[in-house]
Amino acid sequence: MAALFGRRLRRGATTTAVAAVAIAALSASGAPGLTAPLTGAGGGQQSAGDAQDSTPDTASGNSRYYTDLPPLDSPTPAAGTLPDPGTTVGGSTESGIPATVLAAYKQAEQELRGTNPQCHLPWQLLAAIGKVESGQARGGDVDANGTTLHPILGPVLNGDGFANIPDTDHGVYDQDTVHDRAVGPMQFIPSTWQTWGRDANHDGVKDPNNIFDAALATGAKLCASDHDMTVQGDMNAAILSYNQSQEYLDTVLSWYEYYRKGTHEIPDGTGTLPTSTSPVDPSPSADPFSTAPSTPALPTQTPKPPQSSPPSTPTKPGKPGKPGGGSSTPPPTSPPATPTPVLKSLAKTAGDALTAMAGALFDGHAEVRALDSTGKPMAGIAVTFEITGATDAHFDGGATTKTTVTTGKDGTASAPAVRAGEDVGAFSVRATAGKAPAADFKASVTPHSADALVYLGKDGDQSTEAGAEFKTPIAVKATLKGEVAAKVAVSAAIVDDKGNPVAAGGPSFKNADGTLVTTLSGLTTAADGTLTLPTLVAGKDAGTYLITLTAANGGGSVSVKVTVTEATTPSDPPSDDPSPSPSASAK
Repeated sequence: MAALFGRRLRRGATTTAVAAVAIAALSASGAPGLTAPLTGAGGGQQSAGDAQDSTPDTASGNSRYYTDLPPLDSPTPAAGTLPDPGTTVGGSTESGIPATVLAAYKQAEQELRGTNPQCHLPWQLLAAIGKVESGQARGGDVDANGTTLHPILGPVLNGDGFANIPDTDHGVYDQDTVHDRAVGPMQFIPSTWQTWGRDANHDGVKDPNNIFDAALATGAKLCASDHDMTVQGDMNAAILSYNQSQEYLDTVLSWYEYYRKGTHEIPDGTGTLPTSTSPVDPSPSADPFSTAPSTPALPTQTPKPPQSSPPSTPTKPGKPGKPGGGSSTPPPTSPPATPTPVLKSLAKTAGDALTAMAGALFDGHAEVRALDSTGKPMAGIAVTFEITGATDAHFDGGATTKTTVTTGKDGTASAPAVRAGEDVGAFSVRATAGKAPAADFKASVTPHSADALVYLGKDGDQSTEAGAEFKTPIAVKATLKGEVAAKVAVSAAIVDDKGNPVAAGGPSFKNADGTLVTTLSGLTTAADGTLTLPTLVAGKDAGTYLITLTAANGGGSVSVKVTVTEATTPSDPPSDDPSPSPSASAK
């Protein structure tokens, strides 16, 4: 079928009509279906001249994509059967996927089964997005390692019908030092690639132009926010993270269903390519995924022959010294170009000097505002946040200690919340962007603590006679704000009823090695917040004593009363001597 190209957030009537047929087949197949049309700004239509927000929530910056729909004679197996998702079947060239590209999709699915098992990502969804984004890397135009033989670049994101995204990569990925462009077979914009880029082929480079790296990065982004692809709402939300357009969602799901029914491997470089050479919307490039940004678009209609015009009147020779030999009238001058803003600094706006208990989430985020040399905020700046120092703290939601966030319209970027580890002490969150000085946020982790210790026994149940062991162990439970407090350091001591350290002859704790002590330290509550003390042994002195337990770092405390009674004196055995006792003989 003739190739079509779509502009992000725009809908073509012809494409929508054709999509309706494919969507009907999708709904009838029993596979995940489509959502209702989008509402609100995210799914509204946009005129060709409207500039979009400079901070898109999409992977590709809402640039163009192929809108070809699958053939209606999709490779459906025999009636009543569907191939296993991991198998391939023969079919038309349209249903074939270039060998290296197909291998990349399947490898990404396999790896994500281990790293994101809750996601259940099918490789056919990656294939559908790859088809829509770049025609399967332009028909498999990749080398043996999966790197594109020619750059695949989306249009310049300068606000002319697309998002307005100033350059974030200094042209490293997209060869443009003024604005960003979507890059590679899965069409990542540079700032998004800095967050989601992966090194799937383990060559030490995260390359958006490599199909293995790009496919795994796409899968990771789709699986974000705990998306589960067996839940239709999650799959729709994941696809819309690439482009917030109902038409885009419908097109991707149509190809997903098509590939789900079966596909087959074809040699690299032989994939079906669009036949149209003209995009739907005006652009400096004839191909929406251009390899030559300066190539002019081909005309969409047969050009008319040039009309003749009357010969121009020869101009008089210019005066000596006038360049060009033409009119002496100076040519009109263009107004000076507005200089491109340059990032000057990162100003801290929130999240400095935060403290959290070990294992807890910090109550606050490191936040900066990107400013140019005039002090104005700059949108679309990629800010990298990195946790530094001797700590096992990490950004919440994973074990990562480094992430990149793009500034919004107000120039601010906020790091994800940080979760404290078990290492106690200070560390920093460092924000960097371009050549601006780094902004360091101080943070510290305090030990586990509790605000209450509760005795788990009953008052008066700890009693024994002198020299004996107490039969019931002393157990307490630590809580913090009513919740179980685990890993809390607790100390214990034995005092008399006046609060003085117990004297010799009083009760003692019996250590594992049999030694007797009157104080304990280094105790830690269990996962359920409980702590059981070693065996308590009564001394020779009867009386009332207190076992005092205190949580570290000014935490809660509790005292348990114990009683030691006089040892029972055994009765004298009967005597065999018939003589009277001394007292008796004295009478």
